[in-house]
Amino acid sequence: MASSSLIYETGAWKDLKAHVEDIEKIHLRDLMSDTVRCKSMIIDFDGVLLDYSRQRANFDTLNKLHNLAKAAHLKEKINGMFNGERINSTENRSVLHIALRAPRDSVINSDGKNVVPDVWQVLDKIRDFSERVRSGAWVGATGKVLKDVIAIGIGGSFLGPLFVHTALQKDPEAIEFARGRQLRFLANVDPIDVARNIAGLNPETTLVVVVSKTFTTAETMLNARTLREWISAALGPQAVAKHMVAVSTNLTLVEKFGIDPNNAFAFWDWVGGRYSVCSAVGVLPLSLQYGFSVVEKFLKGASSIDQHFYSAPFEKNLPVLLGLLSIWNVSFLGYPARAILPYSQALEKFAPHIQQVSMESNGKGVSIDGVPLPYETGEIDFGEPGTNGQHSFYQLIHQGRVIPCDFIGVVKSQQPVYLKGEMVSNHDELMSNFFAQPDALAYGKTAEQLLKENVPQPLIPHKTFSGNRPSLSLLLPTLNAYNIGQLLAIYEHRIAVEGFLWGINSFDQWGVELGKSLATQVRKQLHASRKKGEPIEGFNFSTTTMLTRYLEC
Repeated sequence: MASSSLIYETGAWKDLKAHVEDIEKIHLRDLMSDTVRCKSMIIDFDGVLLDYSRQRANFDTLNKLHNLAKAAHLKEKINGMFNGERINSTENRSVLHIALRAPRDSVINSDGKNVVPDVWQVLDKIRDFSERVRSGAWVGATGKVLKDVIAIGIGGSFLGPLFVHTALQKDPEAIEFARGRQLRFLANVDPIDVARNIAGLNPETTLVVVVSKTFTTAETMLNARTLREWISAALGPQAVAKHMVAVSTNLTLVEKFGIDPNNAFAFWDWVGGRYSVCSAVGVLPLSLQYGFSVVEKFLKGASSIDQHFYSAPFEKNLPVLLGLLSIWNVSFLGYPARAILPYSQALEKFAPHIQQVSMESNGKGVSIDGVPLPYETGEIDFGEPGTNGQHSFYQLIHQGRVIPCDFIGVVKSQQPVYLKGEMVSNHDELMSNFFAQPDALAYGKTAEQLLKENVPQPLIPHKTFSGNRPSLSLLLPTLNAYNIGQLLAIYEHRIAVEGFLWGINSFDQWGVELGKSLATQVRKQLHASRKKGEPIEGFNFSTTTMLTRYLEC
């Protein structure tokens, strides 16, 4: 396909490129003094408040970005996703994680079939199974209640569910439902991760959930065999069927492993791993810990954003606006990174999850049609909860590289603390920083201001802040299951918008395959060298040297 099909060839893209020169002449201090502009850049939907007034953008920028959306056929691409078209063209699949949280009476088709009844069949099965385990109707091999759960999975089968679990742990409602229970996640094939996960647990009270669509994922299955041995050694091989269940579509391998196929929970090839937290991948372990009623609220929060994304005009559409602004920052202003800064410790695993969703989705070098891209795609995502991050990497953000920031705040703390004699509550102390940091980045501090404060001349260059550093703020009313679902869906769809605009396939991940393939060769060499004493062959000098040292030790 000719390169003229790429978005950078359009008039809308070139118009934005030319517009950068206009924006470079305006400091955020001046943009923030325009109250009409600022008011237009605050959007409220279903309790979520977005303020993007501290972006380096004006009315003209937004108009040009909306023109880019038209040139990229963004609305048609969103409709294609919701209509079940096979927009993941390299794998010939629909992309329907929205169906995982759709209301029971919804109609969402894939290949002419409404998939929502299938989704709810699995959800109902999860509801029934989790309630039986939690109530003690389903017990372990020795008759004890299964109060401890280890979920084995990696990548999207781990990071998403871990984020939701961590976010819910101190929610008052979730605490009550989780009382007396534990949920742990085993992802890394490193035996240290196994040791940490089983530490202090009794196999008699432990249920293991093995998450692997094909039941062939190397790391996951080795960890699953390791825990099967842990259970069998303590309780006998016959105990496996009572202590292990699966989230998989490969019932043959599930049964061969020793798990009853009736205790396998399905998901579908139109669910990408990093978008699977709303499938059995996340819903099963989370329901075992918190009960299905809490998890259903999480699904409803995500569904609310799904409908907003599908139907709201782009000018008021949270994921669309966020996606457009990311494109502006990355492709036009030249800021390749993004800091995700939740001012809530409960969201400490949010940035790692979005790091995978974003970087695995949009870290591509060719268009959806296989044309090499003359522009870079994707963002380098990282983050840490405030105020911890302030004492870690904010120095660079304030006075080093320009990194656009997402500040995420919560109005009502999950665990409020008010100490007598303190000026403010603990949460107010935290949120004081949430409100202050975006202004510090936007306005900075000038040499003139420092002179007025009688700062010694030699220190002025060191204490000057240039400002003009973009950020946006998201304010959630609380951090309950519903709000967590909203936050997840906002970022999932934002990332899709970026991919739609760049003209890439955000739903495949061929980049993870080569390293795994080469690891297979190394695995065979390690086996041959350790078991048969065979020499190292077929590797370059560097790898051979490292392998030799590893085997010698």
